[in-house]
Amino acid sequence: MSRKGENIYKRKDNRWEARYIKGYTAEGIIRYGYCYAATYREVKEKVTAAKAALMNNLTPEPVSIRRRFGLYCDEWLRLNRSRVKESTYVKYITNIENHIKPKLGGCFVQGLSSLIVEEFSHDLLYEKELSPKTVRDILMLLHAILKYTQKQVPNMPLVEVVYPKDIKKEMRVLSRDEQTRLVQYLLLDMDECKFGVLLALLTGLRIGEVCALRWRDVSLTDKLMCVSSTMQRLKNLDENAQQKTKIIISNPKSNTSARQIPLTDYTVKLCKVWEVRDPSAFVLTGETDRYIEPRTLQYRLERYTKDCDLSGVHFHVMRHTFATRCVEVGFEIKSLSEILGHTSPKFTLERYVHSSLELKRDNMSKLGAIGY
Repeated sequence: MSRKGENIYKRKDNRWEARYIKGYTAEGIIRYGYCYAATYREVKEKVTAAKAALMNNLTPEPVSIRRRFGLYCDEWLRLNRSRVKESTYVKYITNIENHIKPKLGGCFVQGLSSLIVEEFSHDLLYEKELSPKTVRDILMLLHAILKYTQKQVPNMPLVEVVYPKDIKKEMRVLSRDEQTRLVQYLLLDMDECKFGVLLALLTGLRIGEVCALRWRDVSLTDKLMCVSSTMQRLKNLDENAQQKTKIIISNPKSNTSARQIPLTDYTVKLCKVWEVRDPSAFVLTGETDRYIEPRTLQYRLERYTKDCDLSGVHFHVMRHTFATRCVEVGFEIKSLSEILGHTSPKFTLERYVHSSLELKRDNMSKLGAIGY
């Protein structure tokens, strides 16, 4: 029988046992101490003495040290909610709730170490089989939260975050023959979704930019298109909402993503077929209250490429294919970078310039002029 609220029990061997908290492990698990005696009074005296010795010999831990890391994750989120775009904030919440807190949220901050973070990274890569880029994004978020936590807990151990090597995969780009095959398919019985795919292929627009485009953003007279917004489907943070996700139309991805794109005569001719007078109407639907969302356009593209016997093609391939065609015809890289909405020509060269075999052969043939 136990004495209520004291953690003192009479054992089956008729001895009395008292339990008290000695401390916590690095993972936040309580470590208990135990005292034993023949009588209740004796064990009570022993446990009282043990608790007093613990208090006298150990410096009480600051409240901040006894707090679990998950609480600092929540604080960091609240502090940054008004500093970032809604789409970025939703991404932060998703990564924290799905990855960081389940593994590290229960740890006391003093128990965190570089080894624990490395094990966390390894688990993301090889147990959850996330891509190196996704793991890097999660670790960058974790690093930001750790920096905030260290400011709140000055004597917190230094935790090093080691990022996995980002293995660059060659981006899928349509060959000229594949592009011709797809364009011919899109032009046959063209509907609003086929128009959207072809428009992206001709301008390098991102999928969200195509879906958010309105006729007020297009001047067929000046042969100019202005990118001023993007469309995304995000998790709905309103717990009372019936829908778990919602469509958001917001500013483009970055400041450089808001840009002007000159249109070719071919693109102008194509747009004139679908042009409507209402400037607030969406370009793809011609209506103000109906749009085509990105995932619908992506699903349609999967069907189109399957019909064309093209494999490994998703919507961003249209953008990379556009950039590659521009390079093949001798586009000036600075102009291409601005048309794509990149922060620098270096990024365009590293990520979006894919030299085709035909272009390599053309360049190699130039060596003939010097006797090679």
